[in-house]
Amino acid sequence: MSAQGCLAANDWICAEYVASRARELTDATVQHVWITTVSVLIGLAVALPLALLVRARPRLAGPVLGLTTVLYAIPSLAMFSLLLPLFGLSAALVVTGLVLYSLTVLVRNILAGLAAVPAEAREAARGMGYGRGRLLWEVELPLALPAVLAGVRTATVSTIALTTVGALVDHGGLGTLITSGLKSFFKAQVLTASVLCVLLAVVADVLLLGLQRLLTPWTRAGAVRAGGKG
Repeated sequence: MSAQGCLAANDWICAEYVASRARELTDATVQHVWITTVSVLIGLAVALPLALLVRARPRLAGPVLGLTTVLYAIPSLAMFSLLLPLFGLSAALVVTGLVLYSLTVLVRNILAGLAAVPAEAREAARGMGYGRGRLLWEVELPLALPAVLAGVRTATVSTIALTTVGALVDHGGLGTLITSGLKSFFKAQVLTASVLCVLLAVVADVLLLGLQRLLTPWTRAGAVRAGGKG
């Protein structure tokens, strides 16, 4: 079967589909990336104050972590339905749902990162006259970066997958193409959009891993020393 006839034959792999729908695929991919990026950034902006609140008032750990876990457990269809009266059929509906889903991973990882900061590092900073705010921003958060960025990686990959559910309200990026392709049994569209979604997750994970290694070079040095001792 020639590439020119694969659309008519409704083949799964079809170069003609990719060539003829390049603009549609690009727009869907850009929307997918935009929704994912905005959701994770807002999620991080919400998770950091929550984690700091929990650390300052440990008695709130149960309620905050419990709430984020419950939110993560809500099925996506139910989540979007609950948010629908507030946001209508909009991208804001999808972003808000994805932000809520990201909180359980981000809050826990931020708390884990802060808890792993060596006590001697805090004591040394206090001995140098660091106040609470300066200690947080210049010592604790930088040392907590490995755990925080690991959480961001997990949340990003998870959000890329969950963004496809936004097709329910026509704001699902590549998910919209997958859903419409399934309804019409358009094989090339379903497979191409699915592959692009997987590639997005892989590329995002690799890029964030590179960023993590760039921002936390001391973790690599520690790993090299550990390997040398072995």
